[in-house]
Amino acid sequence: MTDSTKPDTSGTETAESDLLNWDFIQDPYLTYREMRTGTGPRRLVIKTLSTGLRSWLVTEYSDVRRLLADPRLSKSAAGAAPIIAKHSTEDVSGASITSDSMLFSDPPQHSRLRRMFSRAFTMRRTLALRPRIEELTDELLDAIPAGAEIDLVESVAMALPIAVIGELLGVPRAAHHDLRRWNRALTSVDSEPSEKYQAYMASLDYFRTLVAQKAKTHDGADDLINAMIDPDNPDNDERFEESELLSTIFLMMNAGYETTANLISSSVYALLKHPEQLELLRGDATLIPSAVEEFLRYESPLNLSTLRYTTEPVEVGDTVVPAGEVVFLALSSANRDPDRFAEPDRLDIRRNTATHLAFGHGIHHCVGAPLARLEGEIVLARLLDRFPHWEAAEPLEQLTWRYTLQFRGLERLPVRLHA
Repeated sequence: MTDSTKPDTSGTETAESDLLNWDFIQDPYLTYREMRTGTGPRRLVIKTLSTGLRSWLVTEYSDVRRLLADPRLSKSAAGAAPIIAKHSTEDVSGASITSDSMLFSDPPQHSRLRRMFSRAFTMRRTLALRPRIEELTDELLDAIPAGAEIDLVESVAMALPIAVIGELLGVPRAAHHDLRRWNRALTSVDSEPSEKYQAYMASLDYFRTLVAQKAKTHDGADDLINAMIDPDNPDNDERFEESELLSTIFLMMNAGYETTANLISSSVYALLKHPEQLELLRGDATLIPSAVEEFLRYESPLNLSTLRYTTEPVEVGDTVVPAGEVVFLALSSANRDPDRFAEPDRLDIRRNTATHLAFGHGIHHCVGAPLARLEGEIVLARLLDRFPHWEAAEPLEQLTWRYTLQFRGLERLPVRLHA
């Protein structure tokens, strides 16, 4: 991580930190260990995909967990734009956050949106997906020749979540490839702004048309979009505005795809790096649920929380963060904090990880967490049953990670799977 110190416009000492540089992307935990030696948050200019942003970065578990649930840290899009403009190192005049999803809102708007969404995306609906997720997983594994070299990221980790989220939303199978292509352009560090804009507009047009078709035809399919717009559902006493519905669909696409893909690939990667843990899991499938929780802690699919800003002064360690400041909470750092997890850099699938923060905490705890867990558990169980013996096809230390400001996952994972 590059780190040089200079005063910002208010006179506060500020370090310039590139959280998208190569060294940090490949191993953020070294940087986080260094940061946790302090007694408060770091004041950084975090180089995002578009600009430098003067921000506070919180790395200690106790602080991250507390602040995830602190109402003085707002996520409301309505107030974010001027604060982002104020703290950006480049001119972002005219830029704004337009998301109307629950992710970028505070109560009472957040409470209303989450309540409406939860009526459609129930635990019953999630659990009912198990047989279909097992079928989809088997289809992907059927296409893998035993002993042949495959890229697990491409063949399984990315293919399964896009199929699951596509079917969950009610997107025809023929359009799943487009969903994946748009999502990759929107989340990739390497995408040009024009590519991101084109992908955003294409996906927006697609979902606007799909919602309109479903609302007009009432096709009766038991999918999430129908459940959110069904006017005959007695539970739907509240209604999504179009912008809220489209933002919620976008949220499901991003959270339901990228997070789960990273979980699947990093789980296999971690087991390949720790063959004794793979052997333990192979011998006792009942450990799979606890193993998934440990993988979530050990290689958190979400590196940082999404942007928050202070509406009042907030104490963090020996520092008071003033009102009107941008704050990021380092979930990956919190999940490797030795003050919370003994020997945090050691993988232990029998570890009690009930308090990890991979899916956040508080009112913004990830609504898709049960689905991501379910997919992770099914993939591991099916992989171990069909191909109990795994080997890396290339040295693991030579593999590279891809990263946006929030997500971190493997670029590719060449493996050979043996029966």
